Amino acid sequence: MPAPRIAIVTDSTSDIPASEATRLGITVVPLNVHFGDEVLLDGVTVKGDEFYRRLQAGGAFPKTSQPSAGAFADAYRGVIAGGAEAILSIHISSKVSGTCNSANQAKAELGGNVPIEVIDTLQASMGLGLIAMEVARAAAAGLTASDAASLARQLMGSTRFFGMVETLEYLQRGGRIGRAQMLLGSLLKVHPILTMQDGVAHPLERPRTRTRALDRMRAIAEGAIPLRALSVLYSTQRQDGEALASQLKAAAPAQGITVAQFGPVLGTYLGPGAVGVALIQATPS
Repeated sequence: MPAPRIAIVTDSTSDIPASEATRLGITVVPLNVHFGDEVLLDGVTVKGDEFYRRLQAGGAFPKTSQPSAGAFADAYRGVIAGGAEAILSIHISSKVSGTCNSANQAKAELGGNVPIEVIDTLQASMGLGLIAMEVARAAAAGLTASDAASLARQLMGSTRFFGMVETLEYLQRGGRIGRAQMLLGSLLKVHPILTMQDGVAHPLERPRTRTRALDRMRAIAEGAIPLRALSVLYSTQRQDGEALASQLKAAAPAQGITVAQFGPVLGTYLGPGAVGVALIQATPS
């Protein structure tokens, strides 16, 4: 008997490039970005470059909110209508967003006709995105729904996401600074490298210059070799992201490096000039 057709659903904080989501058949539910009374959909009605122009222009500081349960229910109904027999919904850390809660509410609303499993990755950006992409590849290759869910949880343990910010101002203003708040008292000009740990942002290192920060991220990524998946991200300086990806070419897994832009929701907290790396370490065969 053939394995059931599994739909992979994620949210826009995964920062998966639209072309990759389409190619892999991943459904992306957008979060909301609020500029005053104006509500925009992350990656749909406001995209990266436009968002950063508005952010840097000043004015009201944007706020973000999770998708409604209704938005998830609509997405689930859509993939079910398309023939899905099981849904794996893979999302941003519940410690920084209510997105998983909305997904679980939608699951309850739809009942149990089609099995839906909601997974809290405790990750953000392409830390989450790489997991969704790997699971989508495995599901397309015939993995069962239960095995796909097990794979997602297994990958969580070998996924790392870390990034350099120009300033902690945006994390502070957005209320998402987590344990990185200990860096706020520093009188030194630093370019802190933050990482996701236990589902929230933690300080990793604090190089004094941008060049040193980029060099350290390269070294950290190379130290994690062998890799199963790798992504480099940027907010406003694509050239830095592409340069880092080029330096990491030798570390790239078989499918190469995914270069992506931090979307509006993550960009609200990371700000202009941010560069990040997400990776999944290979497990011994």
